[in-house]
Amino acid sequence: MNSLKLQQARLRPLAVALALLFAPVPVLSGEADPSSMEISNYKLDSGDRIAIRVFGEENLSMETYLGDSGMINYPFIGEIHVSGLNTSELERKIVAGLKGDYLINPSVEVSIVQYRPFFINGEVNTPGSYTFHPGLTINKAVAMASGFTPRASEQKITVERGLGDKKRSFKADMDTRLLPGDIVTVEQSIF
Repeated sequence: MNSLKLQQARLRPLAVALALLFAPVPVLSGEADPSSMEISNYKLDSGDRIAIRVFGEENLSMETYLGDSGMINYPFIGEIHVSGLNTSELERKIVAGLKGDYLINPSVEVSIVQYRPFFINGEVNTPGSYTFHPGLTINKAVAMASGFTPRASEQKITVERGLGDKKRSFKADMDTRLLPGDIVTVEQSIF
């Protein structure tokens, strides 16, 4: 019995070392993924489909598509300018409009049912607009557009991002994460 305990005592440090060696290691970084930060503060715009839920008030719950005007018509409040707001800001706006005259303490949730599309043009086989999904990269977008043409340059890719006059363009690579409404342009390579 003592020899068994002695063997266990000798093997314990080895077991701990192996456990530490194969344990998952968290990646620590000073910077978060900028695309994930931007998607969490995502600004609504035309092409988005949103759901508004007022708990306990089915007649005030709705799903709607945001058109070019950036406005929605909401019961008891009227027209609300939605374009440029994130979901939390829209929730607060609806709560403020319903509170008092109609409801004492409204509980409102706004969620995005479908993001506005992104666009890919230039040297891809099927340029056009495509449905955005969180986690989308240039690599996946090119696959959705049926791949590169023979003249495409994987090093000359630009993305235009933003709303209205606040758009900016930047160079991208195959791992660049996209956001709804982004316009991806794949340039020709020089032979």
